[in-house]
Amino acid sequence: MSSSPRQYDRDFYGWANEQAGLLRAGRLSEADIGHIAEEIESMGKSERNHLLNRLAVLLAHLLKWQFQPTLRDNSWHLTVREQRRRIARIMSQSPGLQPEFSAVLQDAYGDALLIAERETGLLETTFPPGCPWSFEQSTDPDFWPERRSGERF
Repeated sequence: MSSSPRQYDRDFYGWANEQAGLLRAGRLSEADIGHIAEEIESMGKSERNHLLNRLAVLLAHLLKWQFQPTLRDNSWHLTVREQRRRIARIMSQSPGLQPEFSAVLQDAYGDALLIAERETGLLETTFPPGCPWSFEQSTDPDFWPERRSGERF
């Protein structure tokens, strides 16, 4: 019951279940190894993109926090905390992403600039051209850019 490569294009769900069954049964010679490898690589890229998206939202809110201090509210505070928790979860489930942190941070910062510009109405040139924080600093639960004294978030 070996599938053809065309099944991969016609019925991905059926193909995936069949391939899983072949792998579990040890019938590797019947498996569609090329497409299986592509799908595994795609899953890795998806994890990286998921981290990048969460980090972009986090960085945008840190920029808003720093550049619009009079508008700080609990919603921004909670968004920052939520993104940090989600990023921590991704990092614990996929520690192999660690060598990518610096590159992901730079990619995410480009997206964060666009988000911050759209949500604040400030020009992109208002913000630093490069990310002012390290990955570790950005994801540190105790880090808040220029927290005002007496602020209770």
